[in-house]
Amino acid sequence: MTRLFETPSVDELRRRGSAKWTAFPGAIGAFVAETDFGLAPVIQEVLRDAIADGRLGYLPQSVVRDLQLATAGFVEDRYGWSVPPEHVRPVGDVLTGLDVFLKQWTDLARPAIVPTPAYMPFLRLPQAVGKPIVEVPSPVVDGRYELDLDGIAAAFEAGADTLILCNPWNPTGRVLTREELLAVAEVVSAHGGRVYSDEIHAPIVFPGHSHVPYASVSEAAAAHTVTAVSASKAFNLPGLKCAQLLFTSDDDAERWDRQAGFAAHGAGILGVLANTAAYTDGGPWLDQVLAYLDEGRRLVERRLAERLPQVGFRAPEGTYIGWLDVTALDLGEQASTAVVERTGVALTDGLACGAAGAGHLRLIMATPHPVLDEIVDRLAGAYA
Repeated sequence: MTRLFETPSVDELRRRGSAKWTAFPGAIGAFVAETDFGLAPVIQEVLRDAIADGRLGYLPQSVVRDLQLATAGFVEDRYGWSVPPEHVRPVGDVLTGLDVFLKQWTDLARPAIVPTPAYMPFLRLPQAVGKPIVEVPSPVVDGRYELDLDGIAAAFEAGADTLILCNPWNPTGRVLTREELLAVAEVVSAHGGRVYSDEIHAPIVFPGHSHVPYASVSEAAAAHTVTAVSASKAFNLPGLKCAQLLFTSDDDAERWDRQAGFAAHGAGILGVLANTAAYTDGGPWLDQVLAYLDEGRRLVERRLAERLPQVGFRAPEGTYIGWLDVTALDLGEQASTAVVERTGVALTDGLACGAAGAGHLRLIMATPHPVLDEIVDRLAGAYA
């Protein structure tokens, strides 16, 4: 089979100059959640044609409609979730959607609940708009993180009005089951809360697991949820600035149209065209990348067990994010700083993911297998 994606060298990745490969000069970049596999050919073709035709003006409604149909078709095909195309709205990115959601859908005086460890901006953005947060640490049961339903309920009872959910779960790699999500929906509904569900990693789920959209599990969940998706993580398009909000309530869709303001104009035409192409024709490329990522997560699991067994690691069920328990290495409060200085591997410090992330590091594994080998070799050479 002809490989549809790239596996470039470290030198080539540095030459391309993304933030992941230039923020720490000379280091291996493994801290920004993006892939190193180039662009799907179908996306390259769409972007080349758009530029050749000078299609760089304001976003026309016909292009938005194509995105709506493509997004609805993708979630139907991949997850069995039926969303009316007219309930899909383009937005610049997931965080822009969250910003508007918090300001327009919630009481900024009441806290947002963030299960931790969490995607780092989910801890910062609410506070930046004046909304307090409540971190709810998540227990590890039989080696897997689980949501603390009692802790979430207690936070609602103490005055919170919003749950920020991430599924698949960055950084733990969990893919939450239907049963888990139903239990969350019952807690939220019992307290009259709202949910912003970040499902940007949904296309990246490995064999033995299935992505279940949170809003699909019950009528109650659909009524209290706004869902954010994008092709940006799976197809490496974050720089093109396009995500989609999926509304499963007529009232919420109408509210977005009334109140979103300039955020509704944040998606650019190239990003919309690229997301549409990804959803419509990118399946073969994505399936090959998923198989390669599957091999990569197993490679890291195997190599760490062989060379650095004191580091705890469980291959993620979804996402291309590895969550390393480095407590035994005694790296101090700034573990990521210690590691990049000693090994030249740039990782995300677990504390950036909340207090529950102490003693952990976040590793982005969407990179060629030789680079993953080099990462483990450097860590083992320094700490074995």
